[in-house]
Amino acid sequence: MSSGLSLDTSFAALADPTRRAILARLALGEATVTELAAPFEMTQPAISQHLKVLEEAGLIIRRVEGTKRPRRLAKAGIEAMELWLAMLRKALEKNYDRLDQVLATMESNHEMNPNTKKRKKQ
Repeated sequence: MSSGLSLDTSFAALADPTRRAILARLALGEATVTELAAPFEMTQPAISQHLKVLEEAGLIIRRVEGTKRPRRLAKAGIEAMELWLAMLRKALEKNYDRLDQVLATMESNHEMNPNTKKRKKQ
């Protein structure tokens, strides 16, 4: 899941609150379609459609256990999103660090300038 298209598919899948809730449930452990459908007021085929979207996005995988098809989180899909978000987090931290430096410089220049007058409280 290294291409931008895969990330697009993953984030598009997360746009739906039901699918986010399903992922949150799967974060607790593997579950069957019946178990995943239980908290929702929708049909089992509707839940299966949500699961199909999550599988196609690479966010969950299923295994065969007799007649059951339990799902679980797909490590690779989740890690790909995490790497992308980590890159954004790092860029954001750099921006805040630069802002801190600018503000510190402004404050230092303000304190050193003898022509700076403090405002009177009204």
